[in-house]
Parts: sequence; structure tokens; C-alpha cells
Amino acid sequence: MRRTPHLLLFLALALGGCGGCEEDAAASEEGNGEGFAQRGSVGNAEKILARPRTPDGYEIIEAPRRPAREEREEHQNLVREPTSPDPHGGSFSLDEAVEGLGTDGTLVAELNTTLGTIFCDLYAEKVPNTVANFIGLARGKRRWWDARAAEWRRRPAYDGTTFHRVIPDYLIQGGDYLGDGSGTVGYTIPNEPHAELAHDREGLLCMATEGEDGNGAQFFITDGATPDLDEDDRFTIFGRCRNTDIVERIARVPQEGEENRPRTDVMIERVRVRRVRGGAANAVRTPPQLPEGMTPEDLVRSASPGPNENAIPGRPERHEGASPFDPRTFRRPGEERQRVEGN
Repeated sequence: MRRTPHLLLFLALALGGCGGCEEDAAASEEGNGEGFAQRGSVGNAEKILARPRTPDGYEIIEAPRRPAREEREEHQNLVREPTSPDPHGGSFSLDEAVEGLGTDGTLVAELNTTLGTIFCDLYAEKVPNTVANFIGLARGKRRWWDARAAEWRRRPAYDGTTFHRVIPDYLIQGGDYLGDGSGTVGYTIPNEPHAELAHDREGLLCMATEGEDGNGAQFFITDGATPDLDEDDRFTIFGRCRNTDIVERIARVPQEGEENRPRTDVMIERVRVRRVRGGAANAVRTPPQLPEGMTPEDLVRSASPGPNENAIPGRPERHEGASPFDPRTFRRPGEERQRVEGN
């Protein structure tokens, strides 16, 4: 039976069901906002649903995606419960997670997505266990259970995943290697509430949960104040993202269905963790310069012909039979995708 993370169930109830999903989808496409009328706190839906601007000289090719129902049927064959104990014995320290990162500077998570890069300060001093778990998964140091391969994996858990749920003025959620919100990693860690932290602003990096002390790999970033998530201290805040314009952009991509799933995948291409003096505010960078002699017209944003053809070593591949996805990588026509080294 499919296990639905507590946060997803909570949000589905908050949105009031989907009595008119087909009409809502049409409304979203046209930008008239009828699909959000029940929520009451979204605001100007026409603005909310606007597509992010495509950079001059580029085009975005939308990749087809299989219906959620078909994907759910495929997931029935996954081995969701580990067949062997957690190699870490249920414990993973911050020292293990940050090994090799040095001690000078604030720990910053750099989320490279297909709609921009998000830089987040990590609250290692306030919530060390949660930060250790996130960094360990991001860097491939903390083993996690892969239900597709039915084994414990030690490789970056977030690279090549998606933001599978986006709700304007509320949050964007990702970190699921299965891509539909049902993925778990074979273990859970306790909630880690802190008296000085509250869901009172946009850009907060938080853990999604299946229930009390049910944190695993999935996380979300707030797109506004979400005080309702403070009621029972179940959604641990473990960082703050500084360039929230990227979060806003992701939250406002066209979506569909009661699961608030983007119509075109927003990929998390890579999560990198490093130490930065001054924290995330100093880590925000301008886009890299094009190679000498290259113009935007030389670059192509293209959809991957298959889910595994351009797979980068160390990244979790999608479950067998998944639809092609659009990595939206920059490359000259005919050139191979440039490979990226791990953390």
C-alpha cells in the first residue's frame, strides 16, 4: 500500500479536495485562478500562475510525463521495507556528515535546479541531527534504502530528483527519489523543534514528515509564512534560503491535480554543501559566463531522450519505466552533456 507522507495528506485536506480537477486544470492553463479559489489565501491567481520568463536565446522543451495513476501501479512492485538493518544503526553524526568540509565558514546548501540555484544557510548549531541527516544524504555519506534496487545505497540522494509538489504562497516540496512523494529511505529521525525557529517567513528549509518523528529525506521550502505548520512542532526547520526569488519562481510553475504536481518537472540537478564565510548571502552568484566565442544561440535546452541516457555517476536513477524527463542542460548541439564531480 502506498505510504503518503503526513505533510502531503495535510496539504491535500487543506486545499479542500479536487471536486473539479479537470476544470481547475483548465483554469490553471488559462491563468484565471479558479483552481485555487477554495484556499482563500493565495491572492492574485493570475500572477501566481504566470510561467517564469524564458531567458533570451533559449527555449524550453516540455518533456512528457506519465500519468500519476500509471506511476503508482509501477510503484507497487517496489521493495519499500528494508530487508537488512540500517548500516548506521539509526545514528549518523554531524561530524560524519561534514567530513572534509573544513571548519571555516557557515554550512551552506546549494540547490542547483532547472529554474535557478537556491542558497540556504544550514542551522547546524540549533538542529544538528537534522542538518547531519540532510548533509549526509546530499553528499552520499549517509546510506539510504533504495526501494527500486532493494538495497542500501551510499550515493547522493537528491541529485536528479524533482520538486514534486508546488503551492504558491505556501511551499515547494522535493527530495523524493521516486518523484511522486511516496519515497522513503528505510529509516526515520526524530523531530527537532527549536524555540527560536518558527514558520514565519518565506525561504525556510524544513523537513517533510510522515508523522511524529517520521523525518527521512523529503524536505520543503516555504513560499511565505506558514504558521499552521507550527501547531505541533512536527515540521523541523533546519535552514534558511536567501534568494527566495527562485523559490517563488518554482512555486508558480503551472501545476495539475490535487497533488499540486508541476506539469513539467522542475529538476534538482545537484545539491552541493560547502562552507562559506558570511553564509548564503555571500554565496549567491551571478550566472557563469559563456565560454569564449559562444553565444546564447549556440546553446540548446533540450529534453533527455530517456531517463538514463544522460545519467551522471552517483545520482539515483528513476524507477524502471519512468517517463523521459527534461534536465534542461546547456550544451552545444551534438555535444555530450558535461559530467559533474560529486561533493
